[in-house]
Amino acid sequence: MIYFLIVNYYSTDLVFKLISSIQKKSRVDYKIIIINNSPDDNSIDNLKTESVLIFDAGTNLGFGCACNLGLKWIYIQDPQAYVWIINPDAYLIENTLDKVKPFFELHPEISILGTLIYTPTGEVWFAGGRFIVKNGAIITQKKLINIDADYVNCDWVSGCSLIVNLNKFPECPNFDSAYFLYYEDVDFCLHYANQGHIVAINNNFSVLHQPSSITNRNEFQKIRNSTYSYLLTMAKYTNRFVFSIRLFFQILKAISAMMLKPQAALGKICGIWDYVINNQNK
Repeated sequence: MIYFLIVNYYSTDLVFKLISSIQKKSRVDYKIIIINNSPDDNSIDNLKTESVLIFDAGTNLGFGCACNLGLKWIYIQDPQAYVWIINPDAYLIENTLDKVKPFFELHPEISILGTLIYTPTGEVWFAGGRFIVKNGAIITQKKLINIDADYVNCDWVSGCSLIVNLNKFPECPNFDSAYFLYYEDVDFCLHYANQGHIVAINNNFSVLHQPSSITNRNEFQKIRNSTYSYLLTMAKYTNRFVFSIRLFFQILKAISAMMLKPQAALGKICGIWDYVINNQNK
């Protein structure tokens, strides 16, 4: 069984468009699991069907923790399922569902598979991610390195659209609950790659995505969350020297933006402060 896992945050219209794209492209069995991070958004209940299940998170848990709710439920139902985590502001542009099971049967070694992600103008927005430990660089590739290969190994793939092969996990995989939003996908992939899991991307699976169409609604909160999560990632996967350099540049960026982008600057300052307060004893 293929399960689509969607986290909703006041995005019923987008989720409806995504579900419609799945239904039009599907010839295989699937279920759609929606974790509702906006419990007062009753409109999402209108999308409920036999194949669309909605779970109310009770509050806004953030992306990773909401995914954990869905992953846990799916793992209990079917620990051999394929879970396609996909953003509400993305949708399928071709029929790829019938390729999922054959692909993983051919390549059962893969634990986490990313998909190509296109913008509405047809440009490649994501084609794999790299993480450079020695300097903390998080790199988003815009071009698939070897387009003829069955798959290309990556350090990380985007949480906007990734497929988790539950067959490879003796226990239910989880996102780190310390992340509220941003970089949880980088951490998820690096964490399991460090345990020996294979993270890869394949050009036969692709989605169309409107970047930041949800998170751009609140610039201050977006920058605050992303700054905190960025520093958390640097602390977890680099050394103290690299972290200090990265922290210095975050502070410098906040100061530089104070005049031209005060909301962004304030968000970055708050994100830095959140990290300091929450990790001062670590």
